Amino acid sequence: MTETKKSFNLFSYINMGTIIIAGFLVLIVAMGTVFGKIPLSMMLNDCITRFGRNGVLVLAMLPAIQSGTGPNFGLPVGIMCGLLAECIAIENNFFGLGFLLVSVVLAIGIASIVGYGYGKLMNSVKGSEMTIATYVGFASVGLMNLVWVSTLFRSDKMAWFLGEGLRTTIQLDQVNANLILDNFLAFKLGAHITIPTGTLLVVFVLCYALYLFFRSKSGVAIAASGANPMFARAAGLHVDNNRIIASILTTVLAALGIIIYGQSFGYVQLYDAPMMMAFPTVAAILIGGATAQRAKVFHVILGAFIFNSMLATSLPVINRMVAGTDAAVLTDVIRQVVQNGIILYALMQVRGGNR
Repeated sequence: MTETKKSFNLFSYINMGTIIIAGFLVLIVAMGTVFGKIPLSMMLNDCITRFGRNGVLVLAMLPAIQSGTGPNFGLPVGIMCGLLAECIAIENNFFGLGFLLVSVVLAIGIASIVGYGYGKLMNSVKGSEMTIATYVGFASVGLMNLVWVSTLFRSDKMAWFLGEGLRTTIQLDQVNANLILDNFLAFKLGAHITIPTGTLLVVFVLCYALYLFFRSKSGVAIAASGANPMFARAAGLHVDNNRIIASILTTVLAALGIIIYGQSFGYVQLYDAPMMMAFPTVAAILIGGATAQRAKVFHVILGAFIFNSMLATSLPVINRMVAGTDAAVLTDVIRQVVQNGIILYALMQVRGGNR
C-alpha cells in the first residue's frame, strides 16, 4: 500500500484579509519606487528591521490562540514583566551582554509567576477572555505606573532629574545595550540594506522552538483543549491546566519580546507607551492568516512581515507622494484603519459571528 504525500497548499493557510493587505503593501512599494523615487533597497531595509523588532511580540499571540483564549489583548501584562526586568538589571549596574542576559532571566522568572496568575484569571472568565484581557492589560500599565513613579529605583540612568520616579524613556546606550542583537553578525547587502542577524536569529529560533513545542505531546494537548474543550475533557486532558501553561508561555514571550524590541529600538519606554501595543500584534498575526481560534508559526512570520512592512513603507511613500500634508498623521490614520479593520474582520469570523 503506497503512502500519498500531503502537498503544501498556501491558500489553506491564508485568508482574504491577508491577500488584500499584501496587495496593498505591493501597491505602496510600487508607488514609492515609481513615483516617489525611493530606492527599493531602502524600503526593504526598514521592513526587515521592523520585522525583527516586533517578531517575538507577534509570536506571543500563538499560545493564547491555540489554547482557546483567543488573541491575547492582555499582552501588556507580559510587556510590563520585561520592562521591570530591564529596570532591575539597570539598577544593579549590568552592562552590554550581561544586561541582556540578566534581563532575559529575570523576565522569564517574573513572567512565569505573573503568567500563572493570568492563566487562573482566564480560566475563571471563560467566554469573555478577550474582553477581560483588554481590561487587565490596561490595568497592568496603570499599576506599573505607580511603580515607575515610586522610589523603588534610584539609578541615575533611569531617575527623573526633576524629582522622584523614572524617566518616560531610558536610553539603552547608557548600558551599552543599544542594538546589541541587531549588530551581532550583522552584514550589509548593497548600500542600503543591513541585516540585523542576531535579532533575526533569535526570532527564528523562538519560532522554531514553539513549532516543535506544538508538535510535542504537551503542545498537542493545548491545541486540542483550545479546539474542542469538551472532546479534550472526554479524552482525559486537563483543559484548565493546559490553558494556564499557554498563558505562562504567552506572558514569557511578551516579556522577551519587549526586551528584543527595546534593544533594537534603542530605548526602554515606560508609563503609558506599552498600553496599546497589543492591538498591532493582534492585527499582525490575523493579517498573516490566523483566526481567533487557529494559528500557526507560519501566520506569525507572514503577518509580522506584512504588517510591519506596511507601516515601514507607508510613511516615506506618503511623505513623497502627498506634499504639504502631515505624513505622520496620515500614516497613523492608515495604520489605525488597517489594524482595527483586520481585527474586526477576524472577530466577525469567530464561530460564524455567533459567539
